[in-house]
Amino acid sequence: MSVEIVECGVAAPEVVAALQRLTPQLSSSSPPPTAEELAEIVASPATVLFLARSGGEIVGSLTLAIFRIPTGLRAWIEDVVVDESARGQGVGEALNRAALERARAAGARTVDLTSRPSREAANRLYQRIGFVRRETNVYRFELT
Repeated sequence: MSVEIVECGVAAPEVVAALQRLTPQLSSSSPPPTAEELAEIVASPATVLFLARSGGEIVGSLTLAIFRIPTGLRAWIEDVVVDESARGQGVGEALNRAALERARAAGARTVDLTSRPSREAANRLYQRIGFVRRETNVYRFELT
């Protein structure tokens, strides 16, 4: 499969429709982003929305967050999703490699991400491209 990775510059209707199709494949508990929310992501200097295209169709996405904290410039990969029809064909790797290059170009020294243990293929991919599993506790506080 030939795949092209692009940074999304405009939350066009095609992008909104793609995320409405892709988001449920990532999370059954989070609704897809609205056009307004996608526009906010695209406009934010702290986030980069990457899109994977194959044959003109959007078959995957990844969000890279880059932000400064007192200990340095941090980068975090979130919400990586590849359409079921395109999995196992290098789309996820291409998205991640594009995000890693963008983070490097921005001056980040490391890139973090989390992945549920049940996402076995994704975890194998992350390790294959050089991510190292960290011993840490991840906590969540529900605000709603």
